[in-house]
Amino acid sequence: MAEDCLFVNVWRPTNATPDSKFPVWLFIQGGGYANNANGNYNGSEVVQQSGHGIVFVNFNYRVGALGFLASEHVRRNGDLNVGLLDQRKALHWVQQHISQFGGDPDHVVIHGDSAGAGSVAHHLTASGGHSAGLFVGAVAESTFWPTERTVEQMEFQYDRFVKDLDCDNASDSLTCLRALKIEPLQKFNIDKPFPGGSTTPSPLWYFLPVVDGDLIPGPLYSLFSQGKFIQVPLIVSDDTNEGTGFAYNASTPSEVAQFMKNNYPGLSQDQLNAINDAYPLMDPLPKHAAYFSSAAAAYGEATFTCPGNLMAAAMAKKSSRVWNYRFNVRDPTEIANGMGVPHVFDLPAIFGIGETNEPTYSYANSNSKIVPVTMDYYISFIKALDPNVYRNQEAPEWLSWGSGTGQRLRLQTNATQMEDLPRAQLDRCSMWERLAKDMEH
Repeated sequence: MAEDCLFVNVWRPTNATPDSKFPVWLFIQGGGYANNANGNYNGSEVVQQSGHGIVFVNFNYRVGALGFLASEHVRRNGDLNVGLLDQRKALHWVQQHISQFGGDPDHVVIHGDSAGAGSVAHHLTASGGHSAGLFVGAVAESTFWPTERTVEQMEFQYDRFVKDLDCDNASDSLTCLRALKIEPLQKFNIDKPFPGGSTTPSPLWYFLPVVDGDLIPGPLYSLFSQGKFIQVPLIVSDDTNEGTGFAYNASTPSEVAQFMKNNYPGLSQDQLNAINDAYPLMDPLPKHAAYFSSAAAAYGEATFTCPGNLMAAAMAKKSSRVWNYRFNVRDPTEIANGMGVPHVFDLPAIFGIGETNEPTYSYANSNSKIVPVTMDYYISFIKALDPNVYRNQEAPEWLSWGSGTGQRLRLQTNATQMEDLPRAQLDRCSMWERLAKDMEH
């Protein structure tokens, strides 16, 4: 609950020595840049399942107002995007010290989920894609790309924050903020409507990374489209129903439009109409209103699935070492609750049952076979920068994205196989790419 929240966890094989040079798996937790979802995932099982041949690292970073408050006041008297700078600090720490734990600083693979995957995208494009030699591979699991504004466009947020904390009349508002105790700061470290937005529903995310002209030289859509990123082997993923955990329980098309407008305030009415046309009334989901499925599909593809597809397609223009998967493991409880296969539902299959803060779901019984398949693909990528080299004997070969519109692996219990990206989804992703410039503001 305070800025003194930074730590690093390291899991290593018991017999590791400074000469071991094991590949390093560095995990960046998600949480929408607003929360720390969990910096304490237990790396014991993946280290064991790797044949005691890797080192696993995770860590904490600042979020919310403590990590992403933006203003020219902050630029002049401190740093912008300090949550991402915390991550860079952890990457540099690994370079300096991981050999003492048996890790190879020249073989570090970064992996993030949700906002952690969005962070992976920022590290790939940091300072225009100039590699600092911090990592050799990357995994973006359910990539999160919310609005991405400039410092100038976020001045309203700083002004609102200092006013809430009675620092607006101080001779130096930032000095005033720094003198406060953590309790009042956290009281106003909350989501509020963007200018022109409404409180029904409130935006899902509020304090976010900003384009600073340095670490973040431009919007992610533009940077990836222009090829301004580090070229490394890459895995990108999404879950079948990315948006169900976030969507407004909409009953009408106008409620879908308002939900999208409140999260992407730059969208015009004509653009909102186009979104409604692209996501008409869909099959209903249990326990939800009629247009919940439409809102979930629109938000899920706009914010997670299509950004991930863009990353894969952009990287595939330069490299054949790009892999994509759709996680489609269906849990009876989640299906009955109308959630389908929700955002980052694959985490227990990646790290092992009980090693994350996620419920066990059906991974201990009906979906148990998907755990070693998923985990071994990951371990193989960490060790060999290729998910196939050490894949599970029950798992099919995972083909790369390819040179065309892309193909991906469908990870599903007893039904894992390659599939083409649906034409309709490709068309919707093209729409989101056209809307990206306005969605960023």
